[in-house]
Amino acid sequence: MTVPLQVAPEVAAGANTIWALVVAFLIFFMQPGFALLEAGQVRAKNVGNVLMKNMTDWTLGVLAYFIVGFGLSSVVGALTSGSAIGSPFAYLADPTAWVGWLVGAVFAMTAATIVSGAVAGRMNFTAYVFVAAVMTAVIYPVTTGMTWAGGLLSANGFIGQALGAGYLDFAGATVVHMLGGMAGLMGAKMVGPRKERYDENGDAQAIPGHSMLLAVLGTFILAFGWYGFNVGTSSIFSGDNVLLSAQLGRVALVTTLGMGAGGLAAMAVSGAFQGKPDPLWTANGILAGLVAVTGAVPHVTWWGGAILGAIAGALVLPTYRWVVDSLKIDDVCGVFAVHGSAGAIGTALIPVFAVGGFSVGQLIVQVVGVVVIGTWAVVGSIVTFGIADALFGLRVSDEEEETGLDESEHGVSVYPEFVAGGSRESPTVSTDGGYGGEADD
Repeated sequence: MTVPLQVAPEVAAGANTIWALVVAFLIFFMQPGFALLEAGQVRAKNVGNVLMKNMTDWTLGVLAYFIVGFGLSSVVGALTSGSAIGSPFAYLADPTAWVGWLVGAVFAMTAATIVSGAVAGRMNFTAYVFVAAVMTAVIYPVTTGMTWAGGLLSANGFIGQALGAGYLDFAGATVVHMLGGMAGLMGAKMVGPRKERYDENGDAQAIPGHSMLLAVLGTFILAFGWYGFNVGTSSIFSGDNVLLSAQLGRVALVTTLGMGAGGLAAMAVSGAFQGKPDPLWTANGILAGLVAVTGAVPHVTWWGGAILGAIAGALVLPTYRWVVDSLKIDDVCGVFAVHGSAGAIGTALIPVFAVGGFSVGQLIVQVVGVVVIGTWAVVGSIVTFGIADALFGLRVSDEEEETGLDESEHGVSVYPEFVAGGSRESPTVSTDGGYGGEADD
């Protein structure tokens, strides 16, 4: 039998600190992945706007999370567990807490960035800036307060105590991804569909994105950063200074298998629906598989992780079609199908594939937790988008939408060679590129 490696406390603490920093850098690298993924799925005339939103998520988001969000999470944790509030904003002057803040910040940026893909192509940029600030300062921190900060849904929280167990979400399948997916869905509903998305009969019409290459490249960058998201959430050494090799191995394996199974399942389903396997749907399946196992990676068997990823990948296309065709919501990048539903399903089913065996009690906790976080995501985002609408107006004018948000909102053209005469001053972009469908048709 292999003897676990145990080191001096100082060595363990130092290794965990350095590991946390490396993890934060990896997760930050997901930001360009999101930028490429979203840019590829919008028209050429809206690429600059997508890039501006992604930069805003980071630049404004880190400030909002540092000044308000990180401390608010602790406040919510205390208020929803009956514990003392203490000094939740002491980190502002405590350098030893700043590494932990940075890790929290890159998670917060992920939740905020998911929203931008749903409302692309027609949302007022100023209104989006407001939404991004509230997402990182309030909506996301309240969710972490109810979970990771020891609040409502944790073992010590009011609901956790009532149900006799704490909610399991290891790296944020619901705390981060479902939250962002639900917020994006509500935002897309409130902003309304793009002008040409539905015909006079209410039938969805394809609006192809301009570059499948960028979208798939962004997917691979996100998948790479996801190892920081999932594996990085585990420390290297435990509290008693023992190397967590078994946990690290399980998290890495389940992450990889969920990713692979999700992509293959989406490939098969897109082939069945459309007659041929679709690259973009396969990419979305990879991401959905990753989302589904994000909360489950240390808790489930390896084969359970593969099944969770496959379920999420298989459901991406039909879920998206339900959103677009039945709900009539123009979710441009399919953020609800990829992040919202996949996160909910993967987290709720953790007890079904748990390493220690099935537990009805834990299943109840998981379902209740998904409902609570989902409800907060819906209510919080509706209020936020409503205030943004009252203050700034959610939507650009029809003329600005037709011209493209790059020109109308920012005065730039990302692809000047597509503009008549090659001039940036020209008000329109002449092409949307030409692959067979956005994230859908």
